[in-house]
This record gives sequence, structure tokens and C-alpha cells, in this order.
Amino acid sequence: MLAPLDNETIFKKAFTDKEVFQQFVKDLFDIDIIVEKIETEKRFEPPISPINFELDIYAESTDQHFIIEIQKIDYDYNFDRFLHYFLTLIANQQKSASNYKFAQRILGVVVFSRPYRFDQKDGQPVRDNVLIMDFNPKNLKGDPIKLYEHNMIFLNSSKKYQNNETPKNYQDWLDLFYASMKEPINYTLNLNNKGIAKVVNIIDYNMLDPITLQKMKEDECRKEMKIMDDRESRMDEKIEIALNFIKKGYNNEIIKDGTNLTEFEIEKLRNDMINNNYCL
Repeated sequence: MLAPLDNETIFKKAFTDKEVFQQFVKDLFDIDIIVEKIETEKRFEPPISPINFELDIYAESTDQHFIIEIQKIDYDYNFDRFLHYFLTLIANQQKSASNYKFAQRILGVVVFSRPYRFDQKDGQPVRDNVLIMDFNPKNLKGDPIKLYEHNMIFLNSSKKYQNNETPKNYQDWLDLFYASMKEPINYTLNLNNKGIAKVVNIIDYNMLDPITLQKMKEDECRKEMKIMDDRESRMDEKIEIALNFIKKGYNNEIIKDGTNLTEFEIEKLRNDMINNNYCL
């Protein structure tokens, strides 16, 4: 039986293994690297920006050509945050630079363990299991002009975004994340991939020591509390929107479409407003 890779302790235990890390980078970016040290909860001292963030997993190649960071996301689906992390890694190189060139190429990976909770800037939903970002401009024909090498990849293992056309180098890892969370016993994975085979061995429950199991349970408790707080926050936002709609005289159907609240919840809000339980 596999331990879940959406658990902080298990994720870091798997991806701080050098063989796993290097194969993951190879499959996603088609780059062969060798890393000497893989760090977790990486911070920059002194901080590069007022936001003193930490990176889940951070490593540099032994030839100093690459910086690679991996983030696991359970609930804080904030793309501004991901971009902030990534750009800060780029900016950090310039603290000691003597010219405008970047000494190291930045590679970033964000792994989502649940369906997206955001739309595009134009309001259209995101329905892709793999998103790839680079910093290269395009000409007027739409052709990319290869000036920069920094890349970022987003992986979402939810079956909601399953795509039969996803290349195998991505799909094998998406299958691994999904199986560890949803099919931990009867799983089918590409064990010919040495990185995935190593992860399966690392996160096998029978291979986990008591300290790791205890940390895993503590992580689950913290995550559940965070998710509950997050749900309450989103419900507060829905209620605020619904109350404004009610004040403007919108009917229940429009309010339901705009908030996903039930008819009963909306009627309760109407009654609460009449009884002055809410003040706008």
C-alpha cells in the first residue's frame, strides 16, 4: 500500500531522494542533472523581498548551471504566489552578479493534488493537467523567439483533467501522484521508470519508520484544519456576495448561479436580513 504523496512528509521523503529527483527533472525538462544536496523549507537569508517565503524542495546542480525548486500545493492555489517564488529565484542571482547575464537556469515545478480553484483572467476555466511556462517572447507570427531558458511546469493529477493525449513523460508521474492518493493498493504504474519505481519503494507503508508515520499523521491534521479554515473563508465570501445580490433585488436563481448556494441557504439569508441579523 502506498502512502499519499499529497502528504507533506511523504512528498518530501520521496522527492529528496537524489535518484527520484534527477529522474523527475529528466522526464519533465529533458535535462540530465546531478545534484549534491537537496534542501527542504529553503529560505533566503537575508530575505530577497518583504515576503520571507520558503520553498518546499530546492536543489542546485553540481555544475552550478541549474536551480530547481518543487512546490506541492494542497489548498493555496495562488498563481501570483508561484510566480513570485519563481521570479525571486531569478532575482536572487543578481545580488552578486557583475553583469546582466544569469549564471543559472531556473526550473520550477508545481504539483497540484486537487482540482483547480481558479479561472483564467478572462473568466474561462482551466482544464489542463499540464501547464508549461517559459519567458520567451513571440514574433507577430506567433513563433517563439528563444532568448531565455527559465521554465516552469504545473502538474495536476486530478482525474477531472485527464487527457489521453498527455505525453508519457508527464502522464507517468501524474499517475503516480493520483495512485498514491486515490488507488494506493490496486495501482497500475510504469515501474520501468526507475524514478517512479524508487518512489513506490520509498512510500510503501511497510517501509516507513515510526517517526515518519507520526509526522505523516501530524501533517494530515494540520492540512485538514487548513482546509476547514479555507472552506469557511470561501463560505464567508459567498455569503457576502449573496447579501449584496439580495439587496439589489436579484432573484434566487441568479444568486444560486453566482454563488452556488442552495435555495435553503439563500432563503435563510433573506430571513436573516429581515430580522437584521446581517447589516450591509
